[in-house]
Amino acid sequence: MSTVEEFRTEVRDWLRTHLTGEFAALKGLGGPGREHEAFAGRLAWERHMAAHGWTCVGWPEEYGGRGASLEQQVAFHEEYALADAPARVNHIGEQLLGPTLIEHGTAEQKARFLPPIRNVEELWCQGYSEPDAGSDLANIRTRAVREGDAWVVTGQKIWTSLAHESQWCFVVARTEPGSRRHAGLSYLLVPLDQPGVEIRPIVQLTGTSEFNEVFFDGARTSASHVVGAPGDGWRIALSTLGHERGVSTLGQQVGFRREWEGLAELARRNGAAADPLIRDRLVRAWTGLEALRATALRGDVDASTAKLAWSHWHRDLGELALDVRGAGALLAAGEPYELDDWQRLFLFSRADTVYAGSSEIQRNIIAERVLGLPKEARA
Repeated sequence: MSTVEEFRTEVRDWLRTHLTGEFAALKGLGGPGREHEAFAGRLAWERHMAAHGWTCVGWPEEYGGRGASLEQQVAFHEEYALADAPARVNHIGEQLLGPTLIEHGTAEQKARFLPPIRNVEELWCQGYSEPDAGSDLANIRTRAVREGDAWVVTGQKIWTSLAHESQWCFVVARTEPGSRRHAGLSYLLVPLDQPGVEIRPIVQLTGTSEFNEVFFDGARTSASHVVGAPGDGWRIALSTLGHERGVSTLGQQVGFRREWEGLAELARRNGAAADPLIRDRLVRAWTGLEALRATALRGDVDASTAKLAWSHWHRDLGELALDVRGAGALLAAGEPYELDDWQRLFLFSRADTVYAGSSEIQRNIIAERVLGLPKEARA
């Protein structure tokens, strides 16, 4: 195993050599509210990374990863940001489902699903939230019934990021009739390219459609595609959320750091940095980003605490971006609705404190489950 600095040098040299030619035009593309930018090109870039062993670097070597230590993963993400490499397209598979399968999947599930994730051959989306079960995830109504060698899924998911670009979805569904709340749920792996699945992109404030509605009307998946035991889905779902809100946010912070650096440069160019209040807010944003990094590096911070921290930091950065832009930020650049990067950041980041569990719900979880305070009165 190489040292952290040797690993960092290896990453830096590889990116310098390969982020050239057709891939050079991808620099800086993608990210929140910009998921539509050069998607095919970014997919090709990530497959190029996979061919050279630079996807899933934190996975154990036996599953196709590099077995990189936490410090080495940090070095990878930092060098990726410094190279201005494009936003990744396989985050959900690589950082969420993959680690969940490594921890809880059967040998057959690992052999079937991990290599296509590692090689960026199959993209995944997350089927958790529903119209009546967003932050209150235990209120899930999507159901799945066992019929012979298959599960038959019926219901609706919403806010499903990049479902329109994905081939598979990991779905939390109610598999025990009459069960309530956290009991009776199962964690199913469902193919999307089949009759009985309809995906409807949701046009957001940014004019783009990262989020989607997904309707299941008798969609089928193999009986073997349940992770953990049937009825044990809540425990598996929480494991995935731990990966989503924990160390995997180091990759997310690559984009955050790039946004902060770009905003600081804009403030210097347009004179906004002459305002002491703007300078103060930029410094506070930088220290907040460093705190997010330190929190992720600890690895033992409650997932709800981490989510609460980064979502509010990013929302505040979006508000700062408009103040740095000035009065011109209130106008679209062109017809019918052409936005610049900072307007898009502001609009997209409004959702950060809502999706993946609203801030209000996260505070309740922290109060009740972490601090042991009395539960909030409920009807």
